[in-house]
Amino acid sequence: MTITAIAADGTDVRAFDEGHGPVVLVIHPGLDDGRSWEKVAAQLSPRFRVVRIVRRHYRMDVAADGYSISREVGDVLALAEAIGEPMVVVGHSSGAVVALEALAASPATFAGAVLFEPPVATGPPDPAGSAALARANAAVAAGKPGEAAQIFIRDIVGMPAVSARMLRLLVIILPRLRALIPRQISDLDGVGLRLDAYAQITTPAVLLGGERSPAHLAKSLDALAAVMPDAVRVTLPRRDHFAHRKAPAEVARVIEDLARQVMR
Repeated sequence: MTITAIAADGTDVRAFDEGHGPVVLVIHPGLDDGRSWEKVAAQLSPRFRVVRIVRRHYRMDVAADGYSISREVGDVLALAEAIGEPMVVVGHSSGAVVALEALAASPATFAGAVLFEPPVATGPPDPAGSAALARANAAVAAGKPGEAAQIFIRDIVGMPAVSARMLRLLVIILPRLRALIPRQISDLDGVGLRLDAYAQITTPAVLLGGERSPAHLAKSLDALAAVMPDAVRVTLPRRDHFAHRKAPAEVARVIEDLARQVMR
């Protein structure tokens, strides 16, 4: 089933809602609408109520103009208020950055957090990354979303070239992915260096990573572990940024372990 809430600007906030028990709120990564976390939700829903928000930035019925992470945070908090129960928030990739910002904005809303490889800034912008982002935006402007996707995944996210070529092919084949690529590239625009703000988060948190994920994501987790006082680092052996799809039981176990600690 689905549930809705109303954001401060009047936009409806949508989410998948399944299971019964303590609440786990999932904030999905880019190029998704929450469905990539179906397998994890299926693992948890016999014991938990799993709510998977559909981020407005990836809804084609909501204009991309005027996007800001603060609006996404507002959506998360509006949904949490509508649910009205203690919850663990789970964020993945850029969704984990949204989760961090929600924790910073309203720490009392969440009993705990699992942050799966948020690509947070750890220092000044990397010139190579900035150049790659410019090339990706130029490809979008030139009407070449497949090329933009390949640049983004290979040169910004740091995934292997073969994965980037596969995504390029999928973008060419699948109209929905073509439509989402510009939104993926603009995801998290303007967030900047926020470690000082995240250092104020005292909510118990798990900083989750995969042993085979890109090195820059491990660096981001290390930076968060160094500043967040109640965070622990957990690494899944032999897993990568797509562990939620490839090893949903392992990811669900991490979430369940934290949830049982903080929502006894």
